[in-house]
Amino acid sequence: MKKRRSKHYFSTEPGMPEPISVDVKRRLAFSEVDAMAIAWHGNYPRFFEAAHTELMQKIGLGFQNYADVNVGAPMVQCHVDYHSPLMLDEAFTVRAELFWNEGARLDIAYTVTGSDGRICATGYTVQMFYDLTSHAPFMFPPPIVAEMQERWKRGEFHV
Repeated sequence: MKKRRSKHYFSTEPGMPEPISVDVKRRLAFSEVDAMAIAWHGNYPRFFEAAHTELMQKIGLGFQNYADVNVGAPMVQCHVDYHSPLMLDEAFTVRAELFWNEGARLDIAYTVTGSDGRICATGYTVQMFYDLTSHAPFMFPPPIVAEMQERWKRGEFHV
C-alpha cells in the first residue's frame, strides 16, 4: 500500500510562537461505528471537537469566555483527511494544535492516532470572529484573543 504524503495545513515562520497543543484520549464506542465496526467518517469532526474544547479551555477561550465579551467564533472551515480506520473499542488519541496567526482567526490542526501509533486521520478547522450584537466581523483579533496571544508570546502555554 502506498504511503500518503503527510500534510502540514498551517505553516510556522521563524519568530512565531510554537503551536499550542492538547491530547485527548478516547475509546471508540459502539454508537460511533458503522456496519463494518469501523469509525463512521462523520464522527471525526466530533473527535476534533473534543480536543478543540480542551485546547480552548487551556488558553482561556471557552464558549463562556466569548459570551462574556460579546464575541462569536464560528467555524468557517472544517476538513478531514482519512488515513486508516479506527476499530470498535480501539483506544485512540486526538491532538489539537493551535497555530499562530496575526489575523482575526484561529487555525487548528488535528491528528487522530490509533492505539498502535498509526495516523488514522488528520484535519483542520478555521474559526473567524464577529461581534454578537452587530454581527460585524472583526478585522483584527478581538481583545480577548489579543490578550491570549500576548500570553502565548510570553510562553505561558508551554509550561
